[in-house]
Amino acid sequence: MPYNRLDSPRPYSVMGVTGSGKTTFINCASESDLLVGKGLESCTVDVQMSKPFYLDQRMVTLIDTPGFDDTNRKERDILTHISAYLANTYEQGIKLTGIIYMHRISDTRMTGTSRRNFRLFRELCGKDAFKNILIVTNMGKDDELEVCNERERELATDDKYYKPMLDEGARMVRHDGTPDSAKAIISQLINKGEVTLVGQREIVDEHKEFSGTAVGKELTRVLKEQAEEYDTELRELRASL
Repeated sequence: MPYNRLDSPRPYSVMGVTGSGKTTFINCASESDLLVGKGLESCTVDVQMSKPFYLDQRMVTLIDTPGFDDTNRKERDILTHISAYLANTYEQGIKLTGIIYMHRISDTRMTGTSRRNFRLFRELCGKDAFKNILIVTNMGKDDELEVCNERERELATDDKYYKPMLDEGARMVRHDGTPDSAKAIISQLINKGEVTLVGQREIVDEHKEFSGTAVGKELTRVLKEQAEEYDTELRELRASL
């Protein structure tokens, strides 16, 4: 049966590093019961969908994706899987309404791994999609409000972090952990027009292999950087012995 946009939910993709609260956010908003990781290892190993729910008189559904830094799978495998899923939905005529990127504001600093993962996310989406992106800070502590405010300010004003994407139309909001908060965040995207990610267009319209896409090329750069860092650390360790 062909896809009917009038009868089908509006999809929103939720992304972020492992442990940033993606699945918890989705369950909070949709009253789904997707499995949430409690330990040190990743829980979401495949793309999964929330149950559809109504918001502002529109039916929506949330797409839960594995973290790019999954503890059990290689980054290339994860990104290839996510890219293939998104390309398949696009090929069926299903377009995203919004993309939510979860950031764990309780972290004392944004690590090199987190920055690299965000670079991959940015290249997967492409600039044309930035206006449909919300960066959602999550897991803040009630007794650390001033600290959270300062961390958000730094994330929003430093070119190393989220400033370039925010300057291009993305927005940053805070989630307080409640269903009302989760739904209010999604509502900020509800009236956005449909968006095509550059990764979808490259694979479907331009017939590129994953390695030839913007995110595939960025991943190659990321892996090269990591290899160079490990080589440097190994040489320093050997020199100290």
